[in-house]
Amino acid sequence: MANIKSQKKRIKTNAKAAERNKSVRSELKTRVKTATATASSAGASAPESVESLNMAIKRLDQAAAKGIIHQNQAANRKSGLTKRINALSAK
Repeated sequence: MANIKSQKKRIKTNAKAAERNKSVRSELKTRVKTATATASSAGASAPESVESLNMAIKRLDQAAAKGIIHQNQAANRKSGLTKRINALSAK
């Protein structure tokens, strides 16, 4: 444990931020899984599939804007997700 008062405060602040970020990261994973599952079951051109893809992309952009994930990581995830869904629709 730290002896310096400011470091003790910083540890508490970091713990709070980590807890907030954890829930956002969890939601990102859920949105990506939902988009993939919807595309595989309903087809990529189905309205619910497009809606779930757009929601996943929106959440990735929001997480990148808040600094929870890096902007390049958000771009890579969006690209990979789109490729995966397009591959499912090609089948």
